[in-house]
Amino acid sequence: MTKTTKSGLMGTPTRRHALKLGGAAVLSMPFVNRAWAATTEINMLAWYGHGEADVVAEYEAANNVKFVPKYYAGGDNMLALIAQSPAGTYDLILSDAEFVQQLNAAGYIDPLEASDYPLDDMLHEDFTNFPGHWADGKLYSMMLRGGHLGVSYNKNSVSEEEAQSYSCFWKPELEGKVGHFDWHLPNLGMMSLYNGNGASLWDLDDGKWDAVQETTMGLRKQVGGFFDYGGTFNGLKNGEMQAMCGIGDWITGVLEKDGAPVASTIPKEGGIQFTESYSIGKGSEKVAEVTKFIQYMLSPEGQVKTAQMAAYPGFCVTKAGRAALIAADPAEAKRSHQMEGMANDPIALINEGRIHYRDIPQQQSLEDWNDFWSEYKNA
Repeated sequence: MTKTTKSGLMGTPTRRHALKLGGAAVLSMPFVNRAWAATTEINMLAWYGHGEADVVAEYEAANNVKFVPKYYAGGDNMLALIAQSPAGTYDLILSDAEFVQQLNAAGYIDPLEASDYPLDDMLHEDFTNFPGHWADGKLYSMMLRGGHLGVSYNKNSVSEEEAQSYSCFWKPELEGKVGHFDWHLPNLGMMSLYNGNGASLWDLDDGKWDAVQETTMGLRKQVGGFFDYGGTFNGLKNGEMQAMCGIGDWITGVLEKDGAPVASTIPKEGGIQFTESYSIGKGSEKVAEVTKFIQYMLSPEGQVKTAQMAAYPGFCVTKAGRAALIAADPAEAKRSHQMEGMANDPIALINEGRIHYRDIPQQQSLEDWNDFWSEYKNA
């Protein structure tokens, strides 16, 4: 998945812009301090979109900082980028939650001060004590947002009823028109759910792992391609792909808002939650500035920003954030089911046991899964 199509970051605010933003408060300060204060650059490692103007421009202007994002695709790539960089290269690291333990074990991140963050306002108790975010009583990563992965489909080719099972990917009419988002974890996780592994979808003994590989290989004749972010998006938009495995509303939601006849749903076999979290990079000299930004993104205003992110939408994770989204953008809150009492409310799905947090293989290595994925792609 490549999310590097553009930078989109705003430059340092001009004096006129600063005066407009700050008004009388700015005029009351010595001009030289305000106008010529050095802008602090914050190096961010993240999925595409998190350092773009729609998310950070207002914060940059108000706080005299500039984010310099380096975008990656998939946790494996993230780990490789950090391993190849000197300590202190990245001040702020956005990671998929299942990789936080590896970041911590490798010494790539520093602990956070738990009292700095609204842990008592999280939408679900799991979010407060999220697996892997804590070690030896210390918090190492703060959850920012999430999203659900399931069956993503073109409504002209797959009915809502058919989409209630991953079996729809084998529909004869879809031969050559099923795409894969090119990352092994979500795809193989879905195949594991389809095989009936439920909550043990990541914890597979040799027999169940062999069965997941067999099921996946059985889908190969249906597959028309393996795509990064842009390819996944365009494949569904132009109709080349009529169904997509390995994604969810984070792709179809953008297209749906533009009027495309696509949707994502959580099938009867269950779905997977991706969870994105912020950590402070080991050796960063900007801990105070990064802490302040993470606090902002967990504030109601920041939660609305991340839910509405132009690159791909996500779920709020705080109660105040969800309330702010409903007030600021009720259409998006309704579209994404982020309202209590709605069918497929993300929190209700978790409570019903239909959503499983994305994880890494428990009895195989990431290399085992990646090696099979390469074999599958080349079959």
